[in-house]
Amino acid sequence: MAPLPKSQTTSLATSTAEDVFIRDQSLCHELIGQLSFTEMAFFLVLGRKPTEAQRSVVDACLVTLMEHGLTPSAITTRLTYTSAPEAMQAAVAAGLMGVGSLFAGTMEGCALLLNRIVAAGAAAGAAAEAEAEQVAREHRAAGLPLPGFGHPVHKPDDPRAARLIELVDEHRLTGDHTRALLALSRAVDRVYTKHITINATGAIAAALGDCGVPQQIMRGFALISRCAGLVAHIHEEQAKPALLALWEAGDRAVLYDGKQGR
Repeated sequence: MAPLPKSQTTSLATSTAEDVFIRDQSLCHELIGQLSFTEMAFFLVLGRKPTEAQRSVVDACLVTLMEHGLTPSAITTRLTYTSAPEAMQAAVAAGLMGVGSLFAGTMEGCALLLNRIVAAGAAAGAAAEAEAEQVAREHRAAGLPLPGFGHPVHKPDDPRAARLIELVDEHRLTGDHTRALLALSRAVDRVYTKHITINATGAIAAALGDCGVPQQIMRGFALISRCAGLVAHIHEEQAKPALLALWEAGDRAVLYDGKQGR
């Protein structure tokens, strides 16, 4: 007889007839009415309640990520909802699938670079500066985009990034990750011989890192935030349908290149 599988455990939640317990806290008596949504998300994901400063900064990151206009994820949600209005959840899920390494989720790639710089020298001093310079040189030589840097609209600087970095400083949370980001910014300007802005996801990578959010779960915070934004796009699509305009714009922009037809 095959041995029975080892028992598995969860630290997230359990319930009784009288209550629900989340990470050993009573939902009814210790969480509902006591924690904000941001605090609850932080607590559930990381297993500890944020400080007031951490709550403010994480909340600001979620606000920053929530809405970006008619981005690929928002367009996908609108198109999917119009095709299947009975399945709002499918439309939101379709949009969330686009939160990846190029759009919205880029803080994950930036955080990897910041962790590398932090490991090299506590994000301050010659060792960290040298590592930041090496990161910039590697990306330029390979022709790779640098996660957390550059923006097609916000030039010379992304105002969202500036505000987030300012907010981290106001709450006295500036730590190794923010210092690493600033070191990398200086190195990028030197290596590329021009100023390239820190963008919002770069600032978020540093801010979440200094709040103790691990790099491997950062994209999850982007998903939490974007979910609310995509619900807003569905509600607007219900009131002011944009599918036909999007469809016609695509039809005009992408021309058939065969011999038949037009």
